[in-house]
Amino acid sequence: MRPSSHPDGSEPARPFRTKEDFVADYLREGILSGRLPRGTRLKQTEVAEEIQFSITPVREAFRILETEGYLTSETHRGVVVAPFNAADTHEINELRVVLETRLALLAMKKMTATNYTELGQLEREFEDADARQDREAVRAINYRFHKHLYTLAGQPQTLHFVLVLWARYPFDLINRIDGRPGRAATEHRELLDTLRKGDGKAVERSIRSHIDHGWRELQSSLATPLATGAGPDVAAPGDRRRKRAVQPVAARRDAVKAAR
Repeated sequence: MRPSSHPDGSEPARPFRTKEDFVADYLREGILSGRLPRGTRLKQTEVAEEIQFSITPVREAFRILETEGYLTSETHRGVVVAPFNAADTHEINELRVVLETRLALLAMKKMTATNYTELGQLEREFEDADARQDREAVRAINYRFHKHLYTLAGQPQTLHFVLVLWARYPFDLINRIDGRPGRAATEHRELLDTLRKGDGKAVERSIRSHIDHGWRELQSSLATPLATGAGPDVAAPGDRRRKRAVQPVAARRDAVKAAR
């Protein structure tokens, strides 16, 4: 049985190899979506209770995410979601273009009709979430869309480096910018179109354009307040929003246990 990786029960691009991989991806998505805001203190026991796993895979997932830069240990606070440094975003932006272009081009050579259908479905879910103004879902589905595409390249080391870069990139802020999800949806559709056509040069342009647009909008947003209601997330561990987000994990948990 393939484990479902998302709270809505949708399937991942490939099975998780271990329970710690599953937990790490669950937390990684939570951080990039903003469900686990930067600066949030995380406790292994709380996470284990939420997903009803033993403490061991959660402990290992924390170790993975600390190595990648999603989590950091702070004196007197324990493990917290790492902040980002706005001054570093330009360099990270350029590295993202290089690595994500490589993965997209390699994925293009391997993609099947089923893969295009899966990505198209994720894009529709992204647009539906935007129409509902469900910003948390928008950010989570954006993560799934890009990770699914890049996983298809079959280059786990390159994908690992991309995940490290994503840990240092403020997706949670970019996708809260007024109107950005709608513009991102258009860019996603353009990227899928270039992939279907097998046009490598156009794929390169689409990836750079998509990443650059988000980066430029971020720079503008840092100089002015974000959209109404998009102020900094200050949700405490265990608050209502977090509990609501993790409740559907039971089916995912059971599936990944069965897969073992």
